[in-house]
Order: sequence, then C-alpha cells, then structure tokens
Amino acid sequence: MSTRIVIDTSVFISALIGPTGPSRELIRHCLIGTYQPLMGNALFCEYESVIARDNVLAQCPLTQPEILTLLQSLMSVSKWISIYYTWRPNLKDEADNHLIELAVAGNAEMIATNNVKDLKNSELLFPDLMILKPEEVLRR
Repeated sequence: MSTRIVIDTSVFISALIGPTGPSRELIRHCLIGTYQPLMGNALFCEYESVIARDNVLAQCPLTQPEILTLLQSLMSVSKWISIYYTWRPNLKDEADNHLIELAVAGNAEMIATNNVKDLKNSELLFPDLMILKPEEVLRR
C-alpha cells in the first residue's frame, strides 16, 4: 500500500514551472504509485484557480492543454476525500486550514508543501501528521 499524501498547490505549481527538481519528482512518484495523493474540493479548486493565472502560465514551459493533461493524470491516481468535520486548526493563513483537514480526513501520513512554516504554526496539533518539503518526502 502506498503512502497517503496531500500535495499542496505550491508543490504542484513548482512541478509545472521547474523542468527538474523535487516537486516534479514527487509528482512523478505519485503518478507511478509510490505515493497515494489525496484530493478534496478545496484543494482541487485551488489547483484549478492557480494553474489559470497569467504569471503561472508565463513561467510554465507546458501549454495550457498539457497542464490540464497533467492535472487530469494526477487526479486519475488521487483518492477523493470528503471532509465531514472541519477541525479549523487556525493557521496564520486561514486558506491553508483545508490542507490539514484533508490530511486528517484521509488519514494521510504527510503534507508536502514548499511553505512548511505556514502549516506548522497551528493551534490544533496532529502529532502523527508530518509537514515536509518535497525533498524531505523523497528522502524518507
């Protein structure tokens, strides 16, 4: 059984923009089944919103149809999680709370993010949930 993981939007965007690097390698590992990415409504909507931004499209070597194909590929291997209970861990950025809620609802072992400090200042702690940069996930 593969490790359940939540892939923050920052990691997906880094994978799109950078031709190499840990974010791209982590997405590749999700696509081949090393990790089981979890997806929920809020995260999917965030992905869709951010990949349509002009500044992201300008930096990305892929065309818009190629970006959508990659997103569809990631979705095809993701496990959709419905969140029935909102924990509200009260992160500094309220918009990040959904990542922890998704991880808890889907019993994820880790959240991969490029913004570790933003997710570690929670008032509500989940000691079994690791919050790691993509390179840290790959080293595990």
